Amino acid sequence: LYTGFCSPSYCHCSSVHGSVYGGCLKSSGIYLYCTFQQQGNSKQLHTPTNILLLSLAVSDFLVGLLLMPLEIYKKITCWGNIMCFLYGFLIAHIVSASIGTIVLISADRYVAICHPLHYPVKITMTKVKCCVCLCWISNAFYRILFFKDELFQPGRSNSCIGQCAFVTHYLAQLVDFTLNFIVPITVIVFLYLRVFVHSVNLKTKKSELKAARTLGVLIVVYLMCYCPYYCYSLVEVNLTSTSYASFLFFLYYFNSCLNPVIYALFYPWFRKAVKLIKLFTHLNNAEINI
Repeated sequence: LYTGFCSPSYCHCSSVHGSVYGGCLKSSGIYLYCTFQQQGNSKQLHTPTNILLLSLAVSDFLVGLLLMPLEIYKKITCWGNIMCFLYGFLIAHIVSASIGTIVLISADRYVAICHPLHYPVKITMTKVKCCVCLCWISNAFYRILFFKDELFQPGRSNSCIGQCAFVTHYLAQLVDFTLNFIVPITVIVFLYLRVFVHSVNLKTKKSELKAARTLGVLIVVYLMCYCPYYCYSLVEVNLTSTSYASFLFFLYYFNSCLNPVIYALFYPWFRKAVKLIKLFTHLNNAEINI
């Protein structure tokens, strides 16, 4: 039963959050645009690895385009039950798809470095496209199953009208923690260690080593951003009612802002595309001034 109306939880540092979220959207948008542009202009970049990078770019862009603005909007308004369910579903689905894509990227790098002769046969464009589609579709079905109680009875976890709460069984949280954090991290670290050992023992191409280093940085950033949230979510505490909620969600989303920065530091084609964007911007400004 509802005990009354809930007032919106206004964010005291909304300007800071808005600036950071805007930066995340901008960097993710540039990342997505550069990936599309380079894959469209250069047939050499039509590779399985870049298909995976495109999937990661899409998920990061959706975080900046949808999740971050909705997170700010949720703090200043009261939502209906359907909107609240869609918000929770989008958060879980997009972030899980991003995690799954990172696992696929690590598997791609493992085969490329440890089994280079088998790479053209095992990792093809068709197989990678199927894996990416399967990753997104399977995550959607999993999230529908995870939120099935909220789907059939929206607002069941709310104690007042306007609240946006999700209360699930502790066992379900533990399973979700295992599937979306423990298993991906275990697979990624295992594959990366195999790549590291193989690279030390044998001479590996410089380009492959650079890709492996990029994956290593990606793992560290992933742990820094996701570990606090997942660990804290296992505690029997309602995140929406604590002072740590804003920081944890900010850190959770900030990973999508850092991914484009990581790839900008390690991939020359990305830096080249950014320079082209700057050049076209200056040309357009010059035409307007004329």
